[in-house]
Amino acid sequence: MRAADAGADLTPDQQRAADAGSKVMMPIAGRPFLDYVLNSIADAGIRRVGLVVAPAHDGLADHYARVSPRFRLEINFVVQAEARGTADAVLAAEAWTQDEAFLVMNGDNLYAANVLRDLAALDEPGLPGFRRGDLIASSNIPDGRVASFALVEKDDSGYLTGIIEKPAADIFAQAGADALVSMNCWRFDGRIFQACRDVPLSSRSEFELPGAVALAVQRGVTFRVVPSAGPVLDLSYRADAAVLAARLESVAVQL
Repeated sequence: MRAADAGADLTPDQQRAADAGSKVMMPIAGRPFLDYVLNSIADAGIRRVGLVVAPAHDGLADHYARVSPRFRLEINFVVQAEARGTADAVLAAEAWTQDEAFLVMNGDNLYAANVLRDLAALDEPGLPGFRRGDLIASSNIPDGRVASFALVEKDDSGYLTGIIEKPAADIFAQAGADALVSMNCWRFDGRIFQACRDVPLSSRSEFELPGAVALAVQRGVTFRVVPSAGPVLDLSYRADAAVLAARLESVAVQL
């Protein structure tokens, strides 16, 4: 998001958010992108949300305490002391979960409410599996970007058998349009936390959630793959802002 893009048409407020790398608070059609994410969560019937944040998060807290008072959601702030990866972010929320099952998702991805509802309705760990072809057709994510996501492998019973992180180009090409893609959205129970503690550092020197999931699978935790359809709207680059504004301008947000 911080990378310069002369072709991106940004408002001054969007420019400031992009320069700061603050994707979730970038204004899209008059509201921070995170508002749309939370609105979809509320539409899915979920009422309690924990936002994993850095120690300095006053602006975010002020927005949801004063600027955008909420009616459907209880929003809590979970502090991740250091940005040490997504598995570490999940581990930071262990006490907040109060030993209940919970969903995990990225704040810069907007998932449809029905996808979140189906995931929350499971009685076991799981993840949505998005068909590559449908994801490209319904979302704002070009094929080249989809190719950087993880491929999902499942058995005939619909359970996860493997995740291929950032697959090589030839592997992704062979997978075809029906290949299932993970968009980093999960339903977990408390068994994920020990895997998050034990997962080794990745090649990027981070404790990463897909690695923790793979470790949990090795230890016998089963994950149901829920066939899911897009769109999933992704705010990764400056050029995404204008596209998402056009897609979201008619969405009525009610938190």
